[in-house]
Amino acid sequence: MTNLNSTTPDLSDHKMSPPTASLSEYSTLELAQALAERLAIPERDWHRLKSNRNARAGEHLAAALVFLLKNQPKEVIPRLNQAVGWLERLISAPPCPTHGTTQKKQS
Repeated sequence: MTNLNSTTPDLSDHKMSPPTASLSEYSTLELAQALAERLAIPERDWHRLKSNRNARAGEHLAAALVFLLKNQPKEVIPRLNQAVGWLERLISAPPCPTHGTTQKKQS
């Protein structure tokens, strides 16, 4: 399948399950919020993905899109900067606060 619109990627090679409802039933903001929820790193995967640059950048980009659609430009720029920082390796995940510390035994 040839992609006639150069701004839209050709997804014909990707296996996608059919949506349960037509995407046109949702507002652009609702779709962006769903994407942001999908790209947010769940707590159970935090340790595994906290340093994954694509995952972290995706989180921030999706959040930036939501704020853009909510007409909150002051919230967009910091998230875009965070995404760029992850992709350019300017940002690293901080160590987990519970690792590397010893807890005192109570006597």
